[in-house]
Amino acid sequence: MVLFFSGMISLAFLTTGAFEDSDSETPSILDQLLAAASLAVGIYFALKSVELTNRIVLLDPLSNWDVIFGSAVFLLTLEVTRRSTGLGLTVLVLVFVIYNLFGHHLSGVLQHGEIGYLHFIEITVFTTDGIFGLPLRVAATYAFMFVLFGTLLHACGGGEFFFNFAAIISGRKVGGPAKVAVISSGMYGMVSGSPTSDVVTTGSITIPIMKRLGYRGAHAGAIEVAASTGGSLVPPVLGTAAFLMVDFAGIEYRDIAIAALIPAILYYVSIYAQVHFSSLKGGFARLDSSQIPTFVATMKDGGLFIVPLIVLTVALLEGFTPTMVAVFGTIAVFVIALLRSKSRIGPIGLTKVLSETCYRMVPVAGACAAAGLIIGGITMTGLAGKFAHVVYGITDAQMIPTLMLTAVITVVLGLGMPTPSAYILAAALMVPILTQIGVPNLPANMFVLYYAVMSALTPPVAVAAYAASSIAEDNPLYIAVLAVKFAVGAFLIPFAFVLGPELLMRGPVWLIATSTITAAIGLIVLAAAFEGYLNRPLNLWTRGLLLIAGCGLVIPDLISAAMAIVPLAIVAFLQYGRPSSNPA
Repeated sequence: MVLFFSGMISLAFLTTGAFEDSDSETPSILDQLLAAASLAVGIYFALKSVELTNRIVLLDPLSNWDVIFGSAVFLLTLEVTRRSTGLGLTVLVLVFVIYNLFGHHLSGVLQHGEIGYLHFIEITVFTTDGIFGLPLRVAATYAFMFVLFGTLLHACGGGEFFFNFAAIISGRKVGGPAKVAVISSGMYGMVSGSPTSDVVTTGSITIPIMKRLGYRGAHAGAIEVAASTGGSLVPPVLGTAAFLMVDFAGIEYRDIAIAALIPAILYYVSIYAQVHFSSLKGGFARLDSSQIPTFVATMKDGGLFIVPLIVLTVALLEGFTPTMVAVFGTIAVFVIALLRSKSRIGPIGLTKVLSETCYRMVPVAGACAAAGLIIGGITMTGLAGKFAHVVYGITDAQMIPTLMLTAVITVVLGLGMPTPSAYILAAALMVPILTQIGVPNLPANMFVLYYAVMSALTPPVAVAAYAASSIAEDNPLYIAVLAVKFAVGAFLIPFAFVLGPELLMRGPVWLIATSTITAAIGLIVLAAAFEGYLNRPLNLWTRGLLLIAGCGLVIPDLISAAMAIVPLAIVAFLQYGRPSSNPA
């Protein structure tokens, strides 16, 4: 793991400039010195691995060289975090570091015992409770292999196949380009696990087509961002944060993937419904028939790309580790590349895939190393227990207020950091609180995961929106605001599966089925309310009735669903029971 860290941060210094106006193509002398220092750190720890493994923490003293190289690891981590993830996460890490070293001067519940610099360095660098802990281990194993899988699949033409397949399904419908964006982004996102990568890959095709057919740039970009972000919630791959859940929460990856299926379907039902109603309201056209391939041609050209998904799913159900699942999937893609003449990759192409994988792992490795620093700080100071005391004082340990506060805290944490870091920090602080008030471990972690993933589109720091803005040629903040509206289902679904675990495949089949159906109907109703359109424009109070009905249906409770029928029946009568002066 030390060698992985050393290689990743040396690559980061050579490929990521120190400042926005730095030339990343030509590393400066400082960049080269930092890269050399990173490699030196890796060599030092590799040579002393046996000695460092056998030493007793906080009992055997650190040598002067240990302190020097340990300090170097700490400082290099701060700098690579700043370069790869921005100031937001870096400032947060520094806040935790300052709290660790000087928190004993505070008074009240946040005070902790004195922690000296040597104690701090020993825990954060020379144990698995700090930089070289769980987050970095996940980045070096699960995450790296799944990123390699997604990169290889894209290089072989998988993205094109997903777009064509989506065009066949929905290209001929009203708002065809937008619906193609929703389906293709979801399909590609479930294997790439990266919202930004998904936006750049599928959005480069879908956003220009939507704009040509009358969509505003921000509207097109927001649809793509919402659909791409949800890809990190779709099994079998999910995203980097889900890999962290395996070790952090002690839950089998297979169980996580199975539990994530229904919420992911509901999320895309919500987006698809909003796109449908907004397309009706805006009168947006279908895709031109010349842009829609035939089913036979699509399956003949790229149908083999379904095989890796089948391999991943089977490997998951058979109980293999996430790393082995990714290995099997990567091998399947490579075999398909050999069988499909258009996808064959030679030594040069394979080298490019490996290089692209390492390049995409740089921000993940930086974020995970920084997250390790934060976890080390929480462990040393006992902050999790102190934070729980503060939260209980605010919410009085009540379920709904605690869930709402958890959602807000996770979103706020995610504004300035990547999804893995947002999940780890929120999970460390909030999941123990949720479990203590009666939320089971899996729903609690899934709840936090959803809001951590949504940080990719939540303004003001919406990374996926900034990626889409360059393609849509529109304001990234406006794109982010619209994307939140299209992704509103992701902010409601976690409450639903905490209150009704049957949406996570927990419970009898009949209850799972009825809860899923009523939740899907509720999300469609809410989509109509948010867009202000059903079969005709809706007035304000009609939209209010739909909001009440939609919320009642989304909550997995038969009584609330039955009560939702009344406002829904009133709206149905008003919309369909009398002639329309403005037919759709």
